[in-house]
Amino acid sequence: MELKITTEVGQTLQNVILGFNENLFLKLSPPFPKVILKRFDGSSKGDIVSLELDFILFKQLWTSEIISNSSTPLKFEFEDKGIVLPFFLKSWRHKHILQVKNGKVLIIDDISFRTHYKLFDYLLYPAMYLQFLMRKPVYKRVFK
Repeated sequence: MELKITTEVGQTLQNVILGFNENLFLKLSPPFPKVILKRFDGSSKGDIVSLELDFILFKQLWTSEIISNSSTPLKFEFEDKGIVLPFFLKSWRHKHILQVKNGKVLIIDDISFRTHYKLFDYLLYPAMYLQFLMRKPVYKRVFK
């Protein structure tokens, strides 16, 4: 499944790049499941981000590796790939794109995920979409 959410923010590209840090990651965490950050290296190729999802009755580890990053004067992007995923996910890629377009800075979450069953992909899509849609007001508040 693919989903893409774009948010326009009121900061310069450089400030947004600098703001993509551990503090922002924690602010972007959904209310459920509770996220416990185990490791946050950053957004450079080879960096690791690892977290524990607390579903109250059980916990799941989620570890991603930054597999690429690039930068130009008008665009910065990095992509993470899930290497240890919760049981319900088979694959995960998340491209974070920060770009200047028409003088505005856009934050684009471009996500591709799969579960073990196509039907479950469709059932999980609304929850995933909602969780990433909830990032928009956080981005706007942090980068006003």
